[in-house]
Amino acid sequence: MQIDLRTVSIQPQRQAFDHLVRRFGDKPASRYQEGSYDIQATENLHYRPTWDPDQLIYDKSITRIVMADWYALKDPRQFYYNTYTLARARQQETTEANFTFVETRGLADMLPEELKQIALKVLVPLRHVAWGANQNNTFVCGYGYAAIFTQACMFHAMDNLGIAQYLSRIGLLLGDTEALDEGKKSWLEGDEWQPLRRYIEDCLVVRDPFELFVAQNLALDGLLYPLIYERIVDGHLSSRGGSAIAMLTQFMSDWHEETRKWIDAVLKTAAAESEHNRSVLQEWTAKWGSRAASALLPVAQLALGADADEAIGEEMAALKARLKKTGIEI
Repeated sequence: MQIDLRTVSIQPQRQAFDHLVRRFGDKPASRYQEGSYDIQATENLHYRPTWDPDQLIYDKSITRIVMADWYALKDPRQFYYNTYTLARARQQETTEANFTFVETRGLADMLPEELKQIALKVLVPLRHVAWGANQNNTFVCGYGYAAIFTQACMFHAMDNLGIAQYLSRIGLLLGDTEALDEGKKSWLEGDEWQPLRRYIEDCLVVRDPFELFVAQNLALDGLLYPLIYERIVDGHLSSRGGSAIAMLTQFMSDWHEETRKWIDAVLKTAAAESEHNRSVLQEWTAKWGSRAASALLPVAQLALGADADEAIGEEMAALKARLKKTGIEI
């Protein structure tokens, strides 16, 4: 008996879902496209919010930013649930290895006491800032429009929750539970933390999701992460023998470098949409950027002393240069 093996090419009846064909043409879609585009609920919502009957549940008009197509706010990382979790899992392994390295070799105990105290005073209260960032990005996800934008905000929210947990672990490693109690007391009562605390609490009541995106992810984080983790931890502390602290905060530095690409892409696309959008974004960045700089100054003084003013000025100049590339000038 003879058997002939032949390769048969079967043409699929459809290349992609209908809504993706309408947007991209009749061709196979990527997993990112399938999990991100045109899946915003727009019909058959049944009721309006009882706390604001004039608003739809998913309402474009809740923000001053106007987009012809909200799905233009593409994430250059192309994160959907699968790619996001895989990327963070790899980073989690690296971070756990860093913590294990520091703990097993007793590097925390070898830190000069002065550097250890600076790290505790500056880093531990920031876990409350990260929790506020988690809440703010959750709000943007809940009230923003278009899944391609809101899903990235939820990923950002969960990242901030993870950062809060890492900062808690650093506090436990360097100062046990007393460090966490002292950090909470500083956050609630310390004079140097009250401007930043007020900034976070004011953000919690901002109703415009895109303004909140600017206030939290651009203005505050755009100054805080380079100032704290690059200038103070990687620069000031590491040069004085605190490289172990830099190992423990490596995730924060890497994360900010990655996420700023997404934030900048969103702002650039929104600003390019219209002169109205550009004007609104310039208003928000000027308003919240100056507030963030003022709020971070007393925190920077905890580590940098008299050099804090110069450091804040340089970071503000860097933020302005970053914004200019997106078409926004302040």
